[in-house]
Amino acid sequence: MKKIGLLPRIIVAIILGLLLGTVLPSGLIKVFITFNGLFSQFLGFSIPLIIIGFIVPSIADLGKDAKRLLLITLIFAYGSTLFAGFFSYFTANTIFPNLVEYNPASIQSHDPEAGLLGPLFSLPIPPAFSVTTALILAFVLGIGIAAIKGNALRQVFVDFREVIEKLIAYAIVPLLPVYIFGIFLNMRHSGAAFQVIGLFGKVILVIFAVHVIVMLIEFTVAGIASKQNPLKMLGLMMPAYMTALGTSSSAATIPVTLAQTKKLGVSEDIADFTIPLCATCHMTGSVLKIVAMSMAICIMQGIPYDILTYTGFILMLSVMMVAAPGVPGGAIMAAVGVLQTVLGFDENAVGLMIALYIAIDSFGTACNVTNDGAISVLVQKLEAKLGKRA
Repeated sequence: MKKIGLLPRIIVAIILGLLLGTVLPSGLIKVFITFNGLFSQFLGFSIPLIIIGFIVPSIADLGKDAKRLLLITLIFAYGSTLFAGFFSYFTANTIFPNLVEYNPASIQSHDPEAGLLGPLFSLPIPPAFSVTTALILAFVLGIGIAAIKGNALRQVFVDFREVIEKLIAYAIVPLLPVYIFGIFLNMRHSGAAFQVIGLFGKVILVIFAVHVIVMLIEFTVAGIASKQNPLKMLGLMMPAYMTALGTSSSAATIPVTLAQTKKLGVSEDIADFTIPLCATCHMTGSVLKIVAMSMAICIMQGIPYDILTYTGFILMLSVMMVAAPGVPGGAIMAAVGVLQTVLGFDENAVGLMIALYIAIDSFGTACNVTNDGAISVLVQKLEAKLGKRA
């Protein structure tokens, strides 16, 4: 299977999951679900270690340029997220009034996990610390090592990075197709996600089109800046896109995103820094999806909205996404407070919003991680120019 390549294996896993979901007995499906539960716990345990393992030595190697690189990455990530949010607003505001009908009776709570099977058993594997703690700790350690020029401590984290690279290469990446197969197997067996998709079919098609357009725009900009073919760059990021499509997790996709970003010509130091960071703060796909979905529900329920309301909503939402964990459904859970306070969503509207978001969560995540590659290219280009001036 290793000779086939990761992308074909993921595609095969998705197809097999959808085909076998209604054929295999529940008992056998539960075996895969049990594996998924264990693997998910292992991923959750590994993600903070991955962040520490890649970011600390990268900042230490960058030295005095680390602070500048952090600022550049955050500016690009936030700017990209804002662009996606406003692009989604203007697109939805143009199309949805003619596509979505006022129908408050349809606003009811949907549970996308209602028909999903549970595992045979579970084994909690709590991480040593949260993703946010890992990020802050990585910045403190990396900047501190660079400041004191601590070669001994730096070498410890360089060795730790090699350990994490082995973990990714021999434990995480080879098992990702099996994990993705189990996810789609359970989804197809329950049919719950497909029921929600059927309710908002036209809206979802528009959102998917917006995803594609945003990715094309971002890679066109990155291609112009780096003098590369944008379509070829997008093609190189497809393994990351498909992995995220299966896992619905930016954090779980970090190993693949990292490998594909380096194929875009991004240096190891830059990629090791930007990709784990962008996995937690660059949420173009999530924001544009939340904006479009919320507008569809506003129209359906008759909730008033305007450009000023949505400007505040998008600005706050883009900040809240930084606090969203890079796990399935993390973005929408972080957005619930903004939906209630800014747009005035009640419990039923929030319930439908969560169900709709989770049903197509993977498409937003895939857009997020794919655009991380474009951000990394732009960061490297600007960092090189500023470095020469310095």
